[in-house]
Amino acid sequence: MDYRRARQAGGIYFFTVVTHNRQPLLTRPENLDLLRQAVRHVKASHPFAMTAHVILPDHWHCLWRLPQGDDDYSTRWRLIKHFVSIHATARPFWQGRFWEHLIRDENDYQRHLDYIHYNPVRHGYAKTPGDWPHGSFAHYLEKGHYPPDWGVAVPEIEGEFGE
Repeated sequence: MDYRRARQAGGIYFFTVVTHNRQPLLTRPENLDLLRQAVRHVKASHPFAMTAHVILPDHWHCLWRLPQGDDDYSTRWRLIKHFVSIHATARPFWQGRFWEHLIRDENDYQRHLDYIHYNPVRHGYAKTPGDWPHGSFAHYLEKGHYPPDWGVAVPEIEGEFGE
């Protein structure tokens, strides 16, 4: 199968990575720590900005901005997944592939941002986005990007998100 990924140097991308057989591994404290370490480790040699994220037990959604002139997110994901895999006790840890979407414009960015932040509610892990501790919603709330009651009612979010 010839799989082609969208690439744009300096682009913003939405990603979904999933654990092997959807095992609920990611929100275990030791694995949350591994994810943080892996991201720091990879950013040191392959910089990128993670502008939003949410970590659920069996998958992780995030938005990344790559540096100007750089479109190599695949290497970054390979390194992050490898770092976690060699340090985690569960094996295999990850599903082989990942979902990516190149963000096209500000509206597309906002839809994916909302999707990320509402995801714990959608999956029944929290009553509101603010109740879920493993993501960037609190940061966006603090910056005034969302009103305090955002996500109490189901937001209208359309599109494909690699669930």
